Amino acid sequence: MTKTEFKKTTFYVSSALLAVLVIIAVNFGWINTIIAKELPQIGAKNPPVQMDNTARALNNALVAASEAVTPTVVSIQVISEASGFQSFQGYDLEDFFRGWPFGGGNRDESDKFNRDRNTEKPKREGAGSGVIITTNGYIVTNNHVVEGAIENGITVRTADKKEYPATLVGTDPLTDLAVIKIEGENFPAAHLGNMDEVKPGEMVIAVGSPLRLQHTITQGIVSALGRGANDLGGVKNSYAIENYIQTDAAINPGNSGGGLFNLNGSLIGINTAIATQTGGFMGYGFAVPIDIVKATVKDLISSGKVRYGYIGAEIRDINSTEAKHFGLKTVEGVLVNNVQKNSAAEKADIQSEDIITAVNGKKTGTVAELKGTLSTYRAGDEVEITIWRNKKQLTKKVKLQPSKEDEEEDMAADNKKDGDEYVDEKSNSLVEFEKLGFTIEPLQQKDKDNLDIENGVYVKNVKRYSPAYDAGIRPQSIIVKADRKDIKTTGQLKKIINSKKSGETILLNLKIGKFNTISVLEIP
Repeated sequence: MTKTEFKKTTFYVSSALLAVLVIIAVNFGWINTIIAKELPQIGAKNPPVQMDNTARALNNALVAASEAVTPTVVSIQVISEASGFQSFQGYDLEDFFRGWPFGGGNRDESDKFNRDRNTEKPKREGAGSGVIITTNGYIVTNNHVVEGAIENGITVRTADKKEYPATLVGTDPLTDLAVIKIEGENFPAAHLGNMDEVKPGEMVIAVGSPLRLQHTITQGIVSALGRGANDLGGVKNSYAIENYIQTDAAINPGNSGGGLFNLNGSLIGINTAIATQTGGFMGYGFAVPIDIVKATVKDLISSGKVRYGYIGAEIRDINSTEAKHFGLKTVEGVLVNNVQKNSAAEKADIQSEDIITAVNGKKTGTVAELKGTLSTYRAGDEVEITIWRNKKQLTKKVKLQPSKEDEEEDMAADNKKDGDEYVDEKSNSLVEFEKLGFTIEPLQQKDKDNLDIENGVYVKNVKRYSPAYDAGIRPQSIIVKADRKDIKTTGQLKKIINSKKSGETILLNLKIGKFNTISVLEIP
């Protein structure tokens, strides 16, 4: 072998040995060890705390409940007409009534001036949440989430990010609940819990889409039960049913209509309101209890409306001094201030100064609790009411009656003549024009004296973005004339409006405070 050939052979052999050594080093991790020694440890090797079995079980329970209920919660997008009241000067008068605490209510203030009413009305988009309650697509949400939605203006997005058009099935402003429906089958439906098992202090999770952050989960406890309108800063409507679950689980705008669940994954409430001075979460949220939800959605699905039963009494909470005077051991009960004539209460011999303490054995320590319990019954139902009178406990059987409005609807349905609704123009009670979106009631003599007018009817409510709203009719205004005829009763105005066909118009003379204005309303 020549010297040159020896060098080549040595080179090849050395290269082969080096390659073998590299392969062996990699397989045995020697290179990684060498490299690792040159880099610092990133982060600690072990967590600083090891959860004990109790903490791990609680954590697992929260995770399991969250995973189980999230598919039943949906986000809701709502498009409605963003219109305002234009006076004859062409400027928008300030909308002096607002909706519920939150949920799809970010009105575009830039639309408030110089809007041409003859052009297409601008739209506004709102957002909220809902909970699937049947496998074929019925969803419960808040009335204030879907209120004023235009036709085909409700879209539902499920947890799997699929979108569905939704139809409005029915609404109930008194509980602020509504039902919508999407088409399909085999949707994941929530399990509806039992309010008798809900206790203050138990852990809950709130699921919804706050601030458009879809399927957000927050955790807290049931802070209190039986919270009423006074706890939220005042009564919106004397008939409103406000018997809330209070929770410290974070609830923000967009959570409206979402679910409040216990750790079994059962729905125990529909998130509805927050106590706030900022518009956002400040520590306390409120949900409609599941027993009220169950009763309400059944009626909405079957008929689109809820027909509540009433006892016909003016009531209020008692205080400690009154409890002492009446001989009660605890400051619990609802004091009857007055009993309405021919009411269910009068027929059952419930009297002024009686204290209602229970309905069908269920304690009613506050007005909120009493109204919440009665809201699960319907007109015609018979309930046993426990009262405290002359330092003795008595029970009275009360057959609940429908509201005057429902009674009038029933009478109107019975008095149909040749397909036209019979209206007694001498009648002077509350009338709701559902399609037009406003409600009227008799004008009190004191209002006539204050406004220096001889006749008219009082506008009690106006639905936002309804035909009446668009025509400039507002709550607390007075309709003095219709088609140049003096209006003296609500029945008279109802007869004039009912005589109109779709597309026809009616001229209304209104008095708003000290100002007179004219409005033309088109019949839809």
